[in-house]
Amino acid sequence: MTETFTPGRPIWCAGCGDFGVLEALVSALDALQVPAQDRMIIAGIGCSGSLQNYLSCYGYHALHGRVLPTATGAKLANPDLTVIGVGGDGDGYAIGGGHLVHAFKRNPGVTYIVMNNGTYGLTKGQASPTSATGYQNNIEEDLDPVMLGLSIPGSTFLARGYSGHPAQLLQLTRAALEHSAQGRGMAYLEVLSPCVTYNDTYREWRTSVYDMDNDDGYDPGDRAAAFGRMTELREQGRLPLGLIYQGERPALESLALNPEFAVPAQQDLQDPNLIDRYREAMQSFIR
Repeated sequence: MTETFTPGRPIWCAGCGDFGVLEALVSALDALQVPAQDRMIIAGIGCSGSLQNYLSCYGYHALHGRVLPTATGAKLANPDLTVIGVGGDGDGYAIGGGHLVHAFKRNPGVTYIVMNNGTYGLTKGQASPTSATGYQNNIEEDLDPVMLGLSIPGSTFLARGYSGHPAQLLQLTRAALEHSAQGRGMAYLEVLSPCVTYNDTYREWRTSVYDMDNDDGYDPGDRAAAFGRMTELREQGRLPLGLIYQGERPALESLALNPEFAVPAQQDLQDPNLIDRYREAMQSFIR
């Protein structure tokens, strides 16, 4: 009899925005009929880093800030997997910020969901890269990762949701998964996910969000216009939600993998030729 992993019960604080992200992800995967054995979720550090424990999937807890290179490696090793990276604003934008830049540029076929609460919730509420000026005596401007993504030509899917708007969040999560599944590359979805313990922004964000999906005349296929509109809204103190940008570019795996060879996950590890090549490669390191 085959035994399978039983998802655990979330240990997040009551009211945490991450519950909304989990529900949207589970619902979207089920609606798209992605089998549990085809789901690979790479999680980061922080409160959001336990998300892979709460749904049926293969999961891996990456090193701090290394969600995206790990997820990229998983997709290149087995392109048939639905690879999803999840993490928080500290893991994704601070120590992992350099990897985010290169992931936008490379466009691997993964979905990356960042739960942004504007604080380091796991370590008792210090300012994070997205904290507002004045929070915990923060003197810096907050980082807008959507605008960062717009500035990098390789990006193909940029969106922002809010845990307080579950219907739209589900729609965006499903659109992100479909984008990657269609071979169009990385789908980046930031979710405003309040930390009710250290930075409860539900009331603030409820009045400052702006739904781009209902913005008359807005074209998510026009990168330059999208950047201009994001700049306007930022100057007004608004937080844009919805599909911000979607473009066309081949996914990394379609360019990097040689179709004449089986992908690493499908290699026959008992193949004598493979073993001989491995020994040859190892010997080259000690010459």
